[in-house]
Amino acid sequence: MSPRTDQPPGLVLADGVVLPDDTVVGAHVVIGAGTIIGPGCVIGDHVVLGKTPRLAARSAAAGVAVDEPLVLGAGVAVCTAAVVFAGTSIGDGAIIGDQAHVRERTRIGAQTVIGRGSAIDNDVVIGDRVRIQTDVYVTAFSLVEDDVFLGPRAMTTNDDVMARHAPGEPLDGATLRRACRIGGAAVLVPGVEVGEEAFVAAGAVVTRDVPPRTAVKGVPARAFREVGEEELLERWH
Repeated sequence: MSPRTDQPPGLVLADGVVLPDDTVVGAHVVIGAGTIIGPGCVIGDHVVLGKTPRLAARSAAAGVAVDEPLVLGAGVAVCTAAVVFAGTSIGDGAIIGDQAHVRERTRIGAQTVIGRGSAIDNDVVIGDRVRIQTDVYVTAFSLVEDDVFLGPRAMTTNDDVMARHAPGEPLDGATLRRACRIGGAAVLVPGVEVGEEAFVAAGAVVTRDVPPRTAVKGVPARAFREVGEEELLERWH
């Protein structure tokens, strides 16, 4: 691997960052110190990679060191105006959509898609082949397992008292088990777990755990049927 000699217009490259020869880089890109970029990546116009977090003194993540670089796996695409922080890793073949925002200490698996304008908070783990649509918010300390689907503007939350808690009290993100599906504009309250292959209808407000292979809808969400064999992920591969 050797440093590129053909610099795109407006590229700001921190000392020591090396772009593989096959990297496609748009205009006015900023790549921060320590960022590691795998082969075959595509970086769109106005992207910021390896951003250092700046946190409020009372933030739950304040004082937690970001001691790892941003790492992009092979074939990752980071699209126009996306921002990806230092301390995060993006798996092979993942796509980070236009204007998406991915915070520090987050892990995104291979072949996962983060949709346009979606925000992935700090300390989130997202598995492989997850599909996160437009304007989704995945709150800090959430776990999203493989093959989960989150519809447009779905939202997770992690703070029942909205900042009226003792200093250092942990926040409680969502847990989305393998291949569950969350409909558009659904809201999940702090600490909710949605079981494997479960289904949350659009606009539902999920206030308690959803068992595996259960479909829920409404405000608050209640079970209305089971997820049949014909809907299981294996039938659609």
